[in-house]
Amino acid sequence: MREDLTAEILRNALRVAAEEASIVVVRSAYSTFIVEGADAAAAILDASGRLVAHSLSTALVQCASLRSALPYVIDAYPLAGMRPGDVFCSNDVYQGGVHANDLLVFRPVFVDGGPAYFTGTLIHVADLSGLSAGGMASDAADVFLEGLQLPPVRIATAAGWDEGLTRVLAANSRTPDRLLGDLRALVAGVNVAARRVEALAAEQDLAAGIDGYLAHTEARMREELARLPRGGYTGEYAVEDGDGRHWVRVAVTVHDDGVLVDFAGTDPQVARPVNSGFSQTLGGVMYALRCFVDPALPMNEGCFAPVEVRMPEGSLVNCTKPYPGGGRWATVAAAEEAVFAALTRALPGRGAAASGILQAFSVSGVTRPWLHMAFELGGMGARYGRDGPDATGALFGGGRNIIPQVEPIEARLPVRIEEVALIPDSGGRGRWRGGLGTRTVIRVLEDAHVDTRGDRLSHPPAGAEGGAPGRAGGYFRERADGAREPLPPKATRSPLRGGEAFVVETSGGGGYGDPADRDPDVAARDLRDGRVAP
Repeated sequence: MREDLTAEILRNALRVAAEEASIVVVRSAYSTFIVEGADAAAAILDASGRLVAHSLSTALVQCASLRSALPYVIDAYPLAGMRPGDVFCSNDVYQGGVHANDLLVFRPVFVDGGPAYFTGTLIHVADLSGLSAGGMASDAADVFLEGLQLPPVRIATAAGWDEGLTRVLAANSRTPDRLLGDLRALVAGVNVAARRVEALAAEQDLAAGIDGYLAHTEARMREELARLPRGGYTGEYAVEDGDGRHWVRVAVTVHDDGVLVDFAGTDPQVARPVNSGFSQTLGGVMYALRCFVDPALPMNEGCFAPVEVRMPEGSLVNCTKPYPGGGRWATVAAAEEAVFAALTRALPGRGAAASGILQAFSVSGVTRPWLHMAFELGGMGARYGRDGPDATGALFGGGRNIIPQVEPIEARLPVRIEEVALIPDSGGRGRWRGGLGTRTVIRVLEDAHVDTRGDRLSHPPAGAEGGAPGRAGGYFRERADGAREPLPPKATRSPLRGGEAFVVETSGGGGYGDPADRDPDVAARDLRDGRVAP
């Protein structure tokens, strides 16, 4: 009993250390999207690259990014050469990173004279070069057009910053002050977490405690996966692009020792920013699998151990240089949806209709540098026994990101937010209704450029078991006279005159089951609440 209590205290102490690091980053950052949207991830890892603890912040898919990138850092800077106070940074999508604008920062934690653990933080910085502000270029044909590429580099030592490197970073940003402020916030986060880990190591045999903690999580994960029916199951989902649709295909095999997730048959990578790096796809798979196991399971290496993921090199889910990976989110979401479809075949009655996912965008100044980068969330697909939640970004990966509030945006930027509302009738009809999408109207007070990166707009989220699809969303320009015209779902630097409005409408989730079977009382309540039209 005493051992169980000690293990539980350690588990929570490690998780709180990671969570505290993410909070420090959010409170210290300069970018509005970070400060108001709580978009930061943090982790504690050991020197062998195992994920020990992960913050609850941001999308759960980021759990694999810090884990996947650390081995490349250690390969570039061997453990024997590291010194206390060293800090490393990377954004290389081919070495475990996300894309150019997501900076990953690591700091080694020394125990008994050597680096035994690492603390890591990750955020999407304001701007780091590329075709468009905020890294949102939807027409980047290669990775070099997406922004400045950083292999693992040492950005600081105990003596301070590498001033030459920070000057290079600042020179490659449209908003250098915010970039450097965000970078300092990332380092502040790893420093705080490192102090917490050092204190834990001074109080107890931390290595033995972590080994037991991870082994316990692995045993629980295996128990949960053992509840799935043995066999092989397939699924697929398409990603929209200007050139058509690209398919992510998966085969999920449940066996006695765990689960194999194989993306063989997925379409090849394309010279457009819709590909995904391997770490993001891995994170999406872990999120999808965790939707079928005990949600109380902590997110650490024990969850990864029973899962094998095969991602063919040069495919949509594992791009290779120089193919771009900045728009990976739609492909990651398609991978998640394909896994859901496969496991729905394994577990009839536990599936869900397709969901509207986040629709990202950025609005930036023309005559002076300012940037509003954000996303709006689509409706979640209905599932057996339950309507889909509204405006949740169902496949967002289980994080706690929030949509920035109106007042701070208007206080910081030359824009006016005129509407944020649910769209009636946007959820697919069914025995259980899909979640509603949203409409957001942003009027710019001076000339601006708009970048869009949406998906599931030409082909809205499908229903399941006889349910209807959700209503498709879109991006629009609203002129001063009120006339509205559509913008491409994936566009770079569309002009917007001062006084015009940018309108974002997200897709509703698909419905589940025959609409004729919907409970009349529930249908009447939807009508009263304005969720459906008369």
